[in-house]
Amino acid sequence: MLRWIRRVAWGSVAVLGFLVLAISAGWFVTDGPLADRPVATGPASLPIGGPFRLIDHRGRAVTEADFRGRPMTVFFGFTQCPDVCPTTLGDMTALIEALGPEADRLHWLFVSVDWERDTPETMAGYLEAYDRRIVGLSGTEAHVAAAARAFRIYYRRVPLKDGGYTMDHSASVFLLDAAGRFAGTIDHQESHAVALEKLRGLLTSQ
Repeated sequence: MLRWIRRVAWGSVAVLGFLVLAISAGWFVTDGPLADRPVATGPASLPIGGPFRLIDHRGRAVTEADFRGRPMTVFFGFTQCPDVCPTTLGDMTALIEALGPEADRLHWLFVSVDWERDTPETMAGYLEAYDRRIVGLSGTEAHVAAAARAFRIYYRRVPLKDGGYTMDHSASVFLLDAAGRFAGTIDHQESHAVALEKLRGLLTSQ
């Protein structure tokens, strides 16, 4: 009996540990039922960010190495996203305008998790509504999955009753320094002023 109690206790600790780890990595901040939950805004103990191979919205093959040398913001979403994605990209455009010339010291990346529909051409058309410095990235299912793993984001395809689908995905913006190291997040519920302060802090630290 005592052995069974110990086993249950250790199992509970393991589950709790996993949940803390997942939340700190931003896995449970989604454009869906869990979208209102915050994530940690400071560097996590787990590595976030890493190698990826994608296509930008101009049709050029790129890797993470193409964006080294400047800090960057990275947001995962998709072009048919009804709410969080257009709102976040609009917020990014407003932040770029607020930063003025300093915005050119950052890379601004929008990575699609919808590998089937978001071709470079689709991404290019979609991004016309936002600041030209935002770079759209897409790729094959395998390449998108690899990028998602590198940033430890959650995403999944959700079937709709009409036979189509939508995507559920993590909703925070990741901040990385000029060397590609994780530097924090901007939660989609944070104010413009808070987000701007984080970006200026990121630039000052370089």
